[in-house]
Amino acid sequence: MKKLILLVLIGLAGWQIYAKQSNPVITNADLELLNVPSKQVKAAQTVYEKEYSCDGRQYCSQMNSRTEAVFFITHCPNTKMDGDYDGVPCENDSRF
Repeated sequence: MKKLILLVLIGLAGWQIYAKQSNPVITNADLELLNVPSKQVKAAQTVYEKEYSCDGRQYCSQMNSRTEAVFFITHCPNTKMDGDYDGVPCENDSRF
C-alpha cells in the first residue's frame, strides 16, 4: 500500500511540473509593444502570400531563395528545412 501511495505522489508531482511548463502565446498586446503599425504587418504578409503558396514542397533543394524557404517554414505544414528548429531554414545550403 505504501508503494502505491508513493507512486501516486510521484505521478502527481510529475503532473504539476508538466502543467507549469507552457509555451508563450503571442497576443495582439504583444504586437503593440513592437511599435509596428498593423497596416505594415498586413502589407508584408500579403506580399508573401501573393508571391508564394503552399504547394507541397518540403526540402531546401526545392526552394529558389531563402525568402521562399522562410515563407514555407512559417506558413506550410510538414517542411523539412530547419533541422535545428531555430527559424533559419537551409542553413547549410550554399546557394543562399
